[in-house]
Amino acid sequence: MSQAPTREVARRVFATEFNDAGFTFKESDDERAPLYALLPTGERVNRIFAVGTLTETEDIGDDNEYWRGRVVDPTGTFFVYAGQYQPDAAAFLRDADTPSYVSLTGKPRTYETDEGDINVSVRPEAINAVGEDVRDRWVVETAERTMERIEAFDDEGNEYAQRAREEYGEDLSRYKQALIDALEDLDAAGESAADAESAPEPSP
Repeated sequence: MSQAPTREVARRVFATEFNDAGFTFKESDDERAPLYALLPTGERVNRIFAVGTLTETEDIGDDNEYWRGRVVDPTGTFFVYAGQYQPDAAAFLRDADTPSYVSLTGKPRTYETDEGDINVSVRPEAINAVGEDVRDRWVVETAERTMERIEAFDDEGNEYAQRAREEYGEDLSRYKQALIDALEDLDAAGESAADAESAPEPSP
């Protein structure tokens, strides 16, 4: 039987919640043990899957290329950093058109600023161009997953929710509002598209 480690599931999370997930931990002392970010809604995350609009790319490296990208969903911005150890992702950011829809799979990374703030970013495993339909489906599915986590937050057996309470507090209204805003944004975009399709053709 193979002892090869299995890949962690890439969780769907909105940018608003992801950027608040500044607490990281390991489940064991093994140096190869996966590093998890703790979501405020009470789930550990080793990998994420996000879809949004790539709005900006910039090479911020000195001696070597080191690309930063901004991927925007209806709730906020994922900051993506790719260098020589993520060559495919770096090449994508170098050549990408902006704005464009992209899917992003990667690992959460935290960085403490000189002021003591914790910045959360994504170290990408893969970035791909996608269509609007993929983005729309991701918004709906991510809203569903977020609501599931919120509804399970008060379960006594939810150890990660207990840790989230200790690290972030109990108020989840910010994340409930974020998923509502995301779905409303999707509805508004759909109505605008429908109105445009039903508009009469201009006279020649």
